[in-house]
Amino acid sequence: MKKARGSGEWEIDCGSSSFTYKDLVAATGGFSDKMLLGKGGFGKVYRGVLQTSKQNVAIKRVSPESKQGMKEFIAEITILGHLRHRNLVQLLGYSRHKSELLLVYDYMPNGSLDRVLHGQNKQMLDWVCRLNIIKGIASGLCYLHEEWEKVVIHRDIKTSNVLLDNEMNGRLGDFGLARLHNHGTDAHTTHLAGTWGYIAPELARLGRATKATDVFAFGVFMLEVACGRRPIEANDYGDPVPLIDWVTNVWESGSILKSVDPKLEDYVKEEAELVLKLGLLCSHQAHIVRPSMRLIVQYLVNDVLLPDFQPSFLRLTSRDEDFDQYIPACPSVATAMTGLSGGR
Repeated sequence: MKKARGSGEWEIDCGSSSFTYKDLVAATGGFSDKMLLGKGGFGKVYRGVLQTSKQNVAIKRVSPESKQGMKEFIAEITILGHLRHRNLVQLLGYSRHKSELLLVYDYMPNGSLDRVLHGQNKQMLDWVCRLNIIKGIASGLCYLHEEWEKVVIHRDIKTSNVLLDNEMNGRLGDFGLARLHNHGTDAHTTHLAGTWGYIAPELARLGRATKATDVFAFGVFMLEVACGRRPIEANDYGDPVPLIDWVTNVWESGSILKSVDPKLEDYVKEEAELVLKLGLLCSHQAHIVRPSMRLIVQYLVNDVLLPDFQPSFLRLTSRDEDFDQYIPACPSVATAMTGLSGGR
């Protein structure tokens, strides 16, 4: 923390240029309400136009009262400043002014996926676009887990953290909760973080974030995009029902395709079935069954066939007698286990 107080140290650590506070005030018209894109627990996000380059940017202004304080601010600039992938939001730089912290990103003109999927003015996303977003975020997560020099555990994968560029490609953002560790080692985080509905059972129990807990959240994300429903919704009696359970129940009652977003009039049935079943496999309550992000990408592009399983398998736990008998029968699922303990 002491090291990070000097802007020179930040320059070296994060690889992103820093902006002056004056630059960002000018870019946003003095942080005008007209330029406000949204707000959350961390503070506010503004649209800005850089005076010199005329580039459109998004500026996250972290308030001093925010729970996302200096630690998260530094995590985001040190991690995102070095990452380069077409499906990750690009951090352009940062600024610190007195007790204010500001992060500058590429501007994403189509906003968040959450707003498009569930917003009041529902913009219709067709199946081709939805599948492209799912594949893109899978590719970005594979880069974070397997392909960068360190393992990055995102810890907050959800539709509101996926932003849409001008071509409606999905880009994963908000790395304030992300944690790094070396390949071949385990993460040491034991602080519960994330968003309810996307949190894996073992994360809720132990607070330990791993690749497998990111995969669980990605599974819920896939189901949400395909079904157009939130991760937790109330049933007819007002009781909260997790999306995973709802899709499983629909599948047990007949066809899993009945859980596809009813607004989707035209979709490829084989692709939708793959996304739904893969989403359920990724969000299996037993972490050992969840595939690695590399294998998920292979499933999505049909390089590897998804193993056949019944909805009853989703209710099994590692304590059930049938559990161990199932794994050897499905080489693809067994292979998935190797990606969860670290290593490339």
